[in-house]
Amino acid sequence: MLIPDSLQYIALMAACLVLTLPLEFLFGARVYRRPLRLVQTLLVTLLVFSIWDVIAIGAGMWSYSARFTSCIMLPFGLPLEEIIFFIVIPICAILTYEAVGRVFQLVRSLARRGRTTTGRRS
Repeated sequence: MLIPDSLQYIALMAACLVLTLPLEFLFGARVYRRPLRLVQTLLVTLLVFSIWDVIAIGAGMWSYSARFTSCIMLPFGLPLEEIIFFIVIPICAILTYEAVGRVFQLVRSLARRGRTTTGRRS
């Protein structure tokens, strides 16, 4: 099944969320389980990068292809896909960061246990 050009970007963002969702459950990333913290993080990202984009669009340094967007434009000339990007990619990044941190924490814990066990045998 081919995805229409205008929906490819949204499909890519959905795929990013689907591919990183298991990190919440398999590695205990605890991103979705702390919704207030997530929303606070997303609001900062959304605000900063939306302003950046609006300035770049106004200065003629940045534009969006009507072919690859849904043509749903939000205030200040931002396409819906851009706002979705500013929400999805930080969520994926936070999930990845938290999952990697949990893995490192587990490895450190196992290493400490190994040293403790080895130390007692000597």
